[in-house]
Amino acid sequence: MTHRTPALVLGGVAAAGALLLAGCASTPTTDDDAVSIALVRQLSSGDYFEQWLTGARAEADRLGVDLDVLEANGDDAQQATYLESAVTQGFDAIAISHGFTETVQPGVADALAADIPVVTFDVDSGEDGAITVAQSDQQLATLVLDQLVEDTAGEAQVIYAYVAGFAPLDRRDEVWQEVLADNPGLEQVAQVGSVSESTAAETAAQVSAALQANRGTTAIFAPYDEFAKGAVLALQELGLEDEVQVYGADISTADIEVITADGSPWVATAATDPANVGAVTIRAAYLAATGGEVDDTIEITPALLTRDALLEAGVTTIQELTEAFPELSTPDIAPAD
Repeated sequence: MTHRTPALVLGGVAAAGALLLAGCASTPTTDDDAVSIALVRQLSSGDYFEQWLTGARAEADRLGVDLDVLEANGDDAQQATYLESAVTQGFDAIAISHGFTETVQPGVADALAADIPVVTFDVDSGEDGAITVAQSDQQLATLVLDQLVEDTAGEAQVIYAYVAGFAPLDRRDEVWQEVLADNPGLEQVAQVGSVSESTAAETAAQVSAALQANRGTTAIFAPYDEFAKGAVLALQELGLEDEVQVYGADISTADIEVITADGSPWVATAATDPANVGAVTIRAAYLAATGGEVDDTIEITPALLTRDALLEAGVTTIQELTEAFPELSTPDIAPAD
């Protein structure tokens, strides 16, 4: 299905300035003809989120969009407040990155009632009228878990990093549960994980404790890059890099540096290009705001990226990654000029 939204009246420069004072990270333009989009983000800490925002900003600049970024920094109540404020100010479209259904649903409902199109990424808005952008989280988990099963011949004690309630992690968890059921030789010996402004450090402490309590561990499934970086930190601190392999998800320049470092235990990840995903989200919001055709559900296909493949391709940055793996760039999804 496709979604067509009539072009809406601009909220105005004064309204965008009010949001800037409320915590917005970008500077509104003074072009009264520019499409105005409010980007309301629950999480911003971490390389993935930074590069996602870089891609969103670059695409907004290319399209001449007046983009205001409101960072809740993990504060759900603040995200809800920013969302309601964006509705009140009358932006042409609202994009939401991450969060919880109960946090965003009231604001999304209000936006749709006010004929403001809403595009969400990695959050279930609870509203059928919102446009959804997502990585194929099931495929992402399947790709990296197939590699784990192949590497271990389906026989391993595994530490699993997971926090319930986050839509992408919940979708990846569904695949993990299926893989466990299909491979009785895999044993989940511990579950760890923390999502905060210090995810990697907190996860590292938990992984360290789990490793010391489960000496037979040979694999860690960490389907979020901050989890994976925390797992690598724990293994390095315990000197277990040669004994335990990490299977992650997502990718950034900092992740590539960790994966390709000498002796790194992070052997595989499955990912989309975060900058590309940010760009797709902004294009979808732009099309919805200007009456263009855009699918109700947009899914971006991930790729398996092994440590060996990255080393062979000489990849050290996201820019080099997209050159070596061009399938990660998807300008044909929600195309806009």
